[in-house]
Amino acid sequence: MSPTDFATHLTAFLTRYLPAQRNVSPNTIKSYRDAFVLLLRYCRDVRQLAPDRLGLEQIDPPLVLEFLDHLEKERQCKARTRNLRLTAIHAFFRYLQTEEPGFLLRCQRILAIPLQRHAPPTVEYLSPESLAAILRQPDLARRAGRRDAVLLSLLYDTGSRVQELIDLSVRDVRLESPAQVRITGKGRKTRVVPLMKSTVELLRDYMREQDLIGSERLDAPLFPNRYGGRLSRSGIRYLVEKYRERACVTQPSVPLPKVSPHTFRHSKAMHLLQSDNPLVVIRDFLGHADLKSTEIYARADLDMKRRALDKASIKSPTLAIPPWQKDKGLLDWLTSL
Repeated sequence: MSPTDFATHLTAFLTRYLPAQRNVSPNTIKSYRDAFVLLLRYCRDVRQLAPDRLGLEQIDPPLVLEFLDHLEKERQCKARTRNLRLTAIHAFFRYLQTEEPGFLLRCQRILAIPLQRHAPPTVEYLSPESLAAILRQPDLARRAGRRDAVLLSLLYDTGSRVQELIDLSVRDVRLESPAQVRITGKGRKTRVVPLMKSTVELLRDYMREQDLIGSERLDAPLFPNRYGGRLSRSGIRYLVEKYRERACVTQPSVPLPKVSPHTFRHSKAMHLLQSDNPLVVIRDFLGHADLKSTEIYARADLDMKRRALDKASIKSPTLAIPPWQKDKGLLDWLTSL
């Protein structure tokens, strides 16, 4: 049986167009792939459309809308997850417009399906005291503890996404002045982030101990696992949670909310903002493509200041009415002036 037009175009979209022409990250491709896995399962289980017989002619706006409704009602997906799946479908049909002009009208009708509005995500970040409490937890007497201390310090110092940290190789680090690290982010975009002096010293000692100095080690992962490969996202999440729990025991007086690797990125952004750095500087530091992504930190900072003002106003003493305001004769005379 020959492949269907949908199978042909979807394969080309995921394996050639996204990685080669759009230079999309592997994680984004995986997310798009998962969206179409769910769509194919919906077509098979609900619409009784076999995946090996599914053609472009059968994928129309009503089917897409019913699939999105299925995600919400049957799979209990929130608006953000629904939007993530719809974004993948939009990307495919935007690509299909130039590949199959005969489906141009259908593509545009699917592209017109709007994303759902939802409340902006809450920015969870650590205070300097909470951050310091976690960074003090790795056991520096052990080799693994020294590695974890450097990893957590670099995660905060660079404001990296967890995948960006995993992808770092030795060649991406410059310890000579000006010390910096080259980070490859979303869309394969590269940015250079300066390093604090304390982090440079930690990195230098760590790289010597791990035998990561020398031209033959340039392509080695900066933070290898026990087998010499790269750490996993779940592995770094485990380390962050482990040291948070340890900080809760050793320093119970320090408030410690739920923490993920991304919390370190949020914390760096908020601390930069609270140090009066412009949003455009923070945008470039974090590698945001759009300033709107950076503005969430400004809104969070304003909310925090507003809550502080409200709390202060409750404690403020009520001013008594000055005696002269009770003197009607004096007020009449002032008014006449």
